[in-house]
Amino acid sequence: MSEGERKIVDTRGKFTQVVKDGRELNDAEWTGGRILLSNKRLVLASNSGKRTIPLPKIQSLEGRTDVNQLVAKVSGYVSLQLASNDVVLVSAEDSESFERMLYRALLDRTVILARHPAVEGGVVTDAEWEKARLKIEENAVALAVADGSFVEIDLDDIGSMETNERSVNDEKRRVIEVEHSEEGTSVQTYISGAQRRCTILETLLKKGKSQTEIGVDLTERQNEVLMALYSGVSPFEIPDFLGMDVDEVEEVFDRLIELDIIEEIRVRREVALNARGRNIASEAMNDN
Repeated sequence: MSEGERKIVDTRGKFTQVVKDGRELNDAEWTGGRILLSNKRLVLASNSGKRTIPLPKIQSLEGRTDVNQLVAKVSGYVSLQLASNDVVLVSAEDSESFERMLYRALLDRTVILARHPAVEGGVVTDAEWEKARLKIEENAVALAVADGSFVEIDLDDIGSMETNERSVNDEKRRVIEVEHSEEGTSVQTYISGAQRRCTILETLLKKGKSQTEIGVDLTERQNEVLMALYSGVSPFEIPDFLGMDVDEVEEVFDRLIELDIIEEIRVRREVALNARGRNIASEAMNDN
């Protein structure tokens, strides 16, 4: 290995190329061999030869690319979109662990721009854009912000995510807007930066995004409770805040727990919106 290069993963698996120069290869077949990942390159070695892919050549990690039934039979693989318009599929023995390590190799310690919290409890803040260093953890994306703060986005706590064009330090740029929770309050963190880096990060965040069904049939009272929680009202203050009987609030909590929209933190009815609930509450507020 070259100076400064360190091995991250050394495992067995299979791999194949399914797109060459932008053209699908319908006759693609899997080849078994060794998969070596370092902080600088990915090496795919088999009896028929070795292919080395420098990490900067990986433009994005796409979804499934099932060009034929032989490829489709493999459930766990990573699809690498390369700068040459080639697509290479890699299926390691422990596919989830390999994919996590690949994201780590591509994103760990890289610098992006972050605005946090850009929105807190549904209210836009005056937070400024700051440089932040990424750290990819087992089930979270962490940001060490230049102002000394630390933001952790749990992948299973993402309620919604979208990309928009916004002004970033007086320049129009693509911005990832990800909603998650912080100490029980819904917040949105805005992320921007180099296109390749943000494209890969966006794919990782999408993988963790909760698959929520917005079309839940809620009563007016249930929606009011949801929106109050989303706005930061304590569950204990809901009766006075909405002018409801305690028993009625308890019934609403029970129903929302059944629908997997809120989760009970402690007995005596301390509750908090989960990712699905925050997504539904956000939609309800936008409809009002």
